Amino acid sequence: MKLIILDTKGNFTNKEVEFDEKIFLKKSYNHSLYLEIKRYLLAQRHGKHKSKERGELSGSTRKLHKQKGTGGSRKGNIKNPIFRGGGRVFGPKPRTYFLKLNKYTKNITKKFIIEQKLIQNQIKIIEDFELKTPKTKLILELLESLQLKNKKLLIVIGKENKNLYLSSRNLENLKLLNVNELDCFSLLNFPYIIFFENSIKTINKYLSI
Repeated sequence: MKLIILDTKGNFTNKEVEFDEKIFLKKSYNHSLYLEIKRYLLAQRHGKHKSKERGELSGSTRKLHKQKGTGGSRKGNIKNPIFRGGGRVFGPKPRTYFLKLNKYTKNITKKFIIEQKLIQNQIKIIEDFELKTPKTKLILELLESLQLKNKKLLIVIGKENKNLYLSSRNLENLKLLNVNELDCFSLLNFPYIIFFENSIKTINKYLSI
């Protein structure tokens, strides 16, 4: 499979990238994909939720009424969970939501998603360019030339480009990531992906697993 590298105006250049179809996976990795997305979403949780139990509340420990003979339930003190302001039974406690997943599984999942995007023709590769000053208009012109304007889009760059980041950060439905920050959730969440030419070597590492 060959992809021709485009210029900033969406025209074909003389350069191309070749992906070896022989290394493409011949089976589905949907379960690994499920585990990786689950791990990513769980990692976004802080796990700091906490409610007080009756032993952690401040208040009187005086017994409200005698144990028997009232015809009512045994209530103990005012910190009983049945009262307003009482302690909570089996409430949430601070915990970690960390889910361990092997590095190989993460990489094989990235490979699986990238392959599906390539098969569905949802990946474009453009040549590298530098912006002297941040200018959102140039990014809009690029997206329009690629016929991706108003599309949900992920741009992957190979090296830090501050002006490009500043130019694209206020555009809706567009996210800019360095290739080393690439995660499966972003790959799956954005239908279309633009790779810069300088990020292809790293992408090929995922495909050569």
